[in-house]
Amino acid sequence: MIVGSLILLFWVGCAVLGSLFVPYDPYAEDFLVMLAPPDAAHWFGTDQLGRDVLSRIVVGSRDILLVAPAATLLGVAAGSVLGLVLGYFDGLIDAIGARLLDTLMAFPFIVLVTMALVALGPSNLTVILVIGIAYAPLVARTVRAAVREQRERDYVSAARLGGESALSIMFLEILPNVRETILIELVTRLGYAFFSIATLSFLGLGIQPPSADWGLAVADGYGFLTGGKWWVVIFNSAAIVSLVMATNLIAQGMGAFENSDR
Repeated sequence: MIVGSLILLFWVGCAVLGSLFVPYDPYAEDFLVMLAPPDAAHWFGTDQLGRDVLSRIVVGSRDILLVAPAATLLGVAAGSVLGLVLGYFDGLIDAIGARLLDTLMAFPFIVLVTMALVALGPSNLTVILVIGIAYAPLVARTVRAAVREQRERDYVSAARLGGESALSIMFLEILPNVRETILIELVTRLGYAFFSIATLSFLGLGIQPPSADWGLAVADGYGFLTGGKWWVVIFNSAAIVSLVMATNLIAQGMGAFENSDR
């Protein structure tokens, strides 16, 4: 968990302050050094337009670290509310809601998101909305299960006998007791969001140029792999992997901590 947190904090620092210490202008083109391999002047080499890869990776962290958390927060917030309602109310409401969740989750995630972005058009806002809405049913299923476990506890029965409303019981009594589950879900979904956004950018449906986004860089450099020009793809892919691994390590640490408290 500590290692994951340090990696994530490193990239957050790059996103916030990266433009202040990068060695080159990440958008400056230099056709004299196109696809130059890593050396003392350009540690990570240059891309097909002669732009410094290291500078672009540092600055490119900004968009993905804005879009992914925003999409994750939207999906987890909507899914948590939906899960609270479905988990608390038994009978017809829960039955219908559960079937709808199963129906939505039957569609492959990347296919559903890709179809929506093709229809709506790619932009940072649409990526946030589409991924957030696609995550909501997944989060709702997890929260629903946790709420169903809590709703039979003595403190919930006492709240009902005390005359508290269903809304009050859900958000003031049950929600604090499932917050660890929601937090773990938040961090886990954040890792998936990093990977999903990079994938969509690679396909041309996510973050758009002139961003130095890592997925876009991998797409631009992919065609040069056969010629031995590996550095653009490898270093940008490593950045994506490090973010996904960091969030997974944090989620695993939080899950182990929660289990140790039980």
